[in-house]
Amino acid sequence: MSDGEGSKRSPRLDKVIHERARLIILAYLSSSSKASVSFPELREKLELSAGNLSIQLRTLAGAGYVKIAKSFVGNKPNTAVSLTAKGSRALTEYLKEMERLMRGLKGLKGPKGMKGNDQGSDSQA
Repeated sequence: MSDGEGSKRSPRLDKVIHERARLIILAYLSSSSKASVSFPELREKLELSAGNLSIQLRTLAGAGYVKIAKSFVGNKPNTAVSLTAKGSRALTEYLKEMERLMRGLKGLKGPKGMKGNDQGSDSQA
């Protein structure tokens, strides 16, 4: 099956990535100049609760998209999160699928009678 402009196949969006919180986590990690990002930084920058972030990271780690490293700095626990090569590939493929979806939707027309001034413009002439 062709993936070209004329392809009529349904988009194959990764359901793990498609959830908003997981998508922004992967996008943030992908755009970071650091190899890993701390849990508090993710929580603050992405404005997610600690509980929600923890659940989403577990899901991403289960898919192999992120690596979670727990350690202690001094006497304080430290959780560092990094994007894996698999996660980077999955995010890239997800974004390509979204682009294909958008290209396909641009070619569609709205419901009949919804083009500009077709309705109602002549009624008061």
